Amino acid sequence: MKITEIFKNRPKGIAFEFFPPKTQNGKIALAQTVRELKKYNPLYMSMTYGALGSTQERTQEATYMLLEEKDITVMPHLTCIGTKSEAIQQLLEQYRERGVENIMALRGDRPQGVADFDFLKQDFPYARDLVLFIKKYKHFCIGVAVYPEGHLEDISFQAHMEHTKRKIDAGADFSVTQMFFDNAHFYSFVDTMKKEGINIPVLPGILPLTDIGRAKQFCSTCKVSIPAAIENRLSRYADNSSDMAKAGLEITIRQCRELIERGHKQLHFFTLNKPEVIKTILEAIGL
Repeated sequence: MKITEIFKNRPKGIAFEFFPPKTQNGKIALAQTVRELKKYNPLYMSMTYGALGSTQERTQEATYMLLEEKDITVMPHLTCIGTKSEAIQQLLEQYRERGVENIMALRGDRPQGVADFDFLKQDFPYARDLVLFIKKYKHFCIGVAVYPEGHLEDISFQAHMEHTKRKIDAGADFSVTQMFFDNAHFYSFVDTMKKEGINIPVLPGILPLTDIGRAKQFCSTCKVSIPAAIENRLSRYADNSSDMAKAGLEITIRQCRELIERGHKQLHFFTLNKPEVIKTILEAIGL
């Protein structure tokens, strides 16, 4: 089923994002994780895709594993930077043949260590080019990423919103935000989207806070801030990972509850393939 149809029928719910495992043990663990989280009746489950197609085979394999589970709507991610249009076409046709109806369309990160990388020389310079390409199939429901605090490569937030609108106008059906740790950024972003005439669904992307060091590492690669109060609180437990995780989950639970109270009742969780963390949050928020 297309995800937008699910949204219409289910005004509240949760979605899970996984990454493709590298080892056989990882595959077994992911299968178990999926079975454990399936009982929460997710809106959909998605599978990430490595930069420059580095996990294409593993992403496909993991996506097909999800498809084998009954009553799960599946959405593989697809990044386009550094990939030829023929390869994207082949992959989309394979997905269509296997019954995949949803794609998360992403540009992908700039290749590491390539200072003079030229996006304009690529078959798909931007995510909107990939969206346009997928839209021609008239088969897939297309999700895109949006960034409440802006994108590192944009010269201003206004420029970022202009890029966002062009990407969505190309044919995106819904969006999922990058992680954020201050809900004010999300509320402001949603208001700005509406002012720009962007009316597709936008799901808040939630990264459970269990390790402040790892969270800061994630944030260093993108335009995401961690409020000082949160960093200071979790840093107190630098020598006690268990207490840090407990305090961090309290913060995440409060974040989710506030979003739900404000009417944002469809949440997208970056699971990091850790079911126990996600289950703790879900049991607390009641979704």
